[in-house]
Amino acid sequence: MTKIRIGIIGAGRIGKIHTENLLRLPEVEVKAVSDLFAGPELKAWADERGIRTLTTDSADLINDPEIDALFICSSTDTHVPLIKQAAEAGKHVFCEKPVSMDIDQTEEAIEAVRKAGVKLQIGFNRRFDHNFKRVREHIAGGTIGEPHLVKITSRDPNPPHRDYIRVSGGLFMDMAIHDFDMARFLTGSEVSEVYAQGSVMIDQAFAEFGDIDTAVTFLRFENDVLGMIDNSRKAVYGYDQRVEVFGSGGSVSVANDHPNTAVVSTSEGITSDKPLHFFLERYNEAYVEETKRFIDSLVNGTPLAVDGTDALQAERIALAAKLSQKLNRPVKLSEISELRKQVTFAH
Repeated sequence: MTKIRIGIIGAGRIGKIHTENLLRLPEVEVKAVSDLFAGPELKAWADERGIRTLTTDSADLINDPEIDALFICSSTDTHVPLIKQAAEAGKHVFCEKPVSMDIDQTEEAIEAVRKAGVKLQIGFNRRFDHNFKRVREHIAGGTIGEPHLVKITSRDPNPPHRDYIRVSGGLFMDMAIHDFDMARFLTGSEVSEVYAQGSVMIDQAFAEFGDIDTAVTFLRFENDVLGMIDNSRKAVYGYDQRVEVFGSGGSVSVANDHPNTAVVSTSEGITSDKPLHFFLERYNEAYVEETKRFIDSLVNGTPLAVDGTDALQAERIALAAKLSQKLNRPVKLSEISELRKQVTFAH
C-alpha cells in the first residue's frame, strides 16, 4: 500500500503530539519536520522516530513533491500564509486553531483551499472527545427532544505565562474558541447573537495586555436555543470541562474525567481524585481520533469532520464576544463586519 506522506510544520508541544499520533498509523509516513529552532535535541528526537528530514525552513516541506499533506502546528500568525502556500503546492492541510486572528485572512485561506481543491481540517479536537461525542449523539438522536439550553464550563488549572498572554489573541480567541465550536457542534445551529462579560480576577498581567482571565458568554442561536459558557484561566482543583444540554424531553450532561473513579467515603467525608490535570491528559484520545479522521478522509475520501468553515464561524463568534465585552452590549453576528471597523483591541 502506498503510504500518505506527511510533513509537520512546527515541532513544539502540539507538533510533537501530532507526530507521535501519526506514527501510530500504518498508512502514514512522517517524512519531514520543520521548526525554526531545530537543533541537536530536536534532531535526536526525529532520528529516534525515523523521520528522514529535519529543517528550519517550512518551504522545504511545501516544495517537496513526495509530501501529500502538511500539519501546521506553528504560531497562529503563520497559519494563513502557510495554508495558502500548501494549497498552491497541491497539499492537503491539517491546521491548529485558530486559523488566524482576522476573519478576512481566514476567509482568504479558505478560498485558497477551495480554489486548489485540497482539504483543510482544523484542530478542534474536543469534537472527538468520547464524552462530548456522546452528548452530540443523544441530541442528534432525539433522546432529549428539542434542545432548549446549552451550558459549557471550561476552566484551566493554571494561567499561561505572560509571554503567551501577550500574543495569545485574548481569552475569547485563544481559549473560549473551543467552546464556541463545541456550542455549534452540540446544537447543530449557528449563533446569531453574543453577549459577553469579562473580568481580571487572577493575574493583572492579563490587564496589562488588554485581556481578561474570567468570562461569561451568553449565546442565542438561530434556532432560538440559548447558551451559556463560563471560562476561567485558573481552577485550583484542576482542568474543569463540563457540558449540559437541556431539552424538551430531558437533559444530557457530562462531568470531568478523573484518573480513576474511586470514591472514598468515611466518617470524615467523601473524597475522590481531582480531574485530569490539563488538556494533554484530558483530550489525549481526542487528539488521536482527529488525526485518524483526517487521514481517513485523505485515504478513503470521507468528509472532513471539522473544516475551514467551522473555523471561520468559531472565529466570528469570538470576535462578536470581544466586541460585546468592549461595547458592554449584545452583538449580533450580522453586525461584526461594521463594528470591528469602529473598535480597536489590544489583542
